[in-house]
Amino acid sequence: MSDEMLIPLDQYLASGIHIGTQQKTKDMERYIYRVRQDGLYVLDIKTTDLRIRSIGKVLAKYDPQKILVVSTRVYGHRPVRMFSKHTKCKAVAGRFIPGMLTNPNNSDFMEPDLLIVTDPRADYQALKEGSSIGVPIIALCDSENMLSNVDMVVPTNNKGRKALSLIYYLLAREMLRSNGTLPEDGDIDFELEDFKQL
Repeated sequence: MSDEMLIPLDQYLASGIHIGTQQKTKDMERYIYRVRQDGLYVLDIKTTDLRIRSIGKVLAKYDPQKILVVSTRVYGHRPVRMFSKHTKCKAVAGRFIPGMLTNPNNSDFMEPDLLIVTDPRADYQALKEGSSIGVPIIALCDSENMLSNVDMVVPTNNKGRKALSLIYYLLAREMLRSNGTLPEDGDIDFELEDFKQL
């Protein structure tokens, strides 16, 4: 199984991307692999891996300057900034100011062609505005997220530092691989202390 994946299965497991919460929504049921004895839902890593590949191809079709990636959640700030640094996409790490996508008089006004949110619940304002202007929305979704207004899902632990670092690293690498701008050595330096030991 690990031979077919973007990285070895044990690296995925060590990052905790598969560990969901003790809640699940009907929307996310199809991405759940099993429930642990402690009640935590476990997400299907194979599906996550496949989604990262396919979304990397989707991202490669867009002008990076017209992609906006958002993380209100603190553990997503650094991964979002690193993703932005390597892909040249725009990033909002921290508070998303209401009107950024809908009010041309807002000093931070942007008109993205595609939006990535780290957590549909925490990034609700960005999700709402992205939906109102009709751009496709990619969301990193945990077992308890609702998928209304989300066009493409990456099922993952969207609260853990290592998990978010790994997901954004892999999304950046797959986007660059797909658009032909990945460095010759086939990798990017994401400066991820969070999973250096993986």
